[in-house]
Amino acid sequence: MSLTGIRASAQSDSLVLSYDDYITNILLYHPVAQKAKLKPSYAEAALMKAKGSTDPTLDADWDKKNLNDKLYYEKFQSRLRFPTSTGVTIVGGYENTKGDYLNPENTTDEYGLWHLGIEINVLNGLLVNERNTAIRQAKEFQNLSLNEQNTLLNDLLYNAMYTYHTWQLYHSFMDVLSENITIAYDYYTNTRESYLQGEKTSMDTLEAHILYQEAISLFNKNEIYLIKSRQSVENYLWYNNEALTLQSNTLPEHYRELYRHQVVRYDSALIHNHPAIQASINKLSITEIEQRLKREKLKPKLKVKYNPLLTTSDNMAIHSFDIANYKIGVGFSMPLLLRSERAEVKMGKLKLQELQLDLNYKQNELLNKAEASWLQQSVLQQQIDINETNAINYKQLMDGEAEKFKYGESSVFMLNKRQEKYIGSRLKLAEAYIKYQLELLNYLYYSNQLISDESLTSLP
Repeated sequence: MSLTGIRASAQSDSLVLSYDDYITNILLYHPVAQKAKLKPSYAEAALMKAKGSTDPTLDADWDKKNLNDKLYYEKFQSRLRFPTSTGVTIVGGYENTKGDYLNPENTTDEYGLWHLGIEINVLNGLLVNERNTAIRQAKEFQNLSLNEQNTLLNDLLYNAMYTYHTWQLYHSFMDVLSENITIAYDYYTNTRESYLQGEKTSMDTLEAHILYQEAISLFNKNEIYLIKSRQSVENYLWYNNEALTLQSNTLPEHYRELYRHQVVRYDSALIHNHPAIQASINKLSITEIEQRLKREKLKPKLKVKYNPLLTTSDNMAIHSFDIANYKIGVGFSMPLLLRSERAEVKMGKLKLQELQLDLNYKQNELLNKAEASWLQQSVLQQQIDINETNAINYKQLMDGEAEKFKYGESSVFMLNKRQEKYIGSRLKLAEAYIKYQLELLNYLYYSNQLISDESLTSLP
């Protein structure tokens, strides 16, 4: 599919793929951007799943036995449980039984028996348990998913922008090397004309022709890199799940149009908000929540159950409450050596230390890279100014040498040297502009200024 879904501006007989339209297309249609969009939805589903552990549950059992025309027993039991995020569970139920051979402890009157009570984990699991741990981890996972989304978009845009600037570089080289061919060809034709008039030697003509051929060779070499960089740009262009291809006359914006002096500020606090750092902090928090649960399991298990029983009296259907009617129970268990639990706590502690070391390393690495990138931008700006001046001066020297050559006061060798210096200065100037843009891109990436909130809201 050709590039028709992106706005491009006309420039003579060419089309310019603007930097902003390029980025907008990536955010809207690139598969990785679409993948990043799924992260929050996945986190919401994980939170819903975790909250499902506190959903009420209803279960019922019915058993009946008939033998030799006798009803041995008929039992119906139903229970409704309301788990909470703490170690408390509210339990209610109803029982109704009858039969000739019913276990006496299960006997109820014809209206049945209701009960409502609680189960409490007094020690292990009262405040910290699997249910609230899963919910807290799922909430932290929501923050992690947002940071992972930003990390995906950051990396995608960084690589895409780097590729666009590389395309700009080789395209700007093409303009310079085209001029180099034109100059070399003019020198060659003028030298050949002078040779035919007896003013230049055949050696001068041969040398000028070799220089012309070398100019074409340099242009062709750059053409190979230009084709590769153009194809790399196409890798980032998509529309409605289809890859796009650039039209043959599509060009990048000129590097001067994107150049800007330092308008972003250096603030070390920005680095701490980098999504890669925040994601590491989220992972550390999730592990800390899990570690609290592991420490909780060092406690013995003590569960207390209490259920008041609602009964009928005098065969009346109205149920009454009597404090003397209840079911109560206590359960206790504890491993004697706790080796498994202590090992889990120890491994969790080591994992926390490992995550903290990784976090410290990432923070320090980003701080150093951001600071170095900030300082390099000033040096590159100075380099741009120097190269601008050099290009102008080398152009004047080349024009002066060409004038001298016209009157026989110079040689092809000197003319070639002047041309070589001029073309080299033009190439260095273009490279300096692109290097600055790439260094600015590095800084924006390290300091978490590559993606704005407006860019995120543009996701479909």
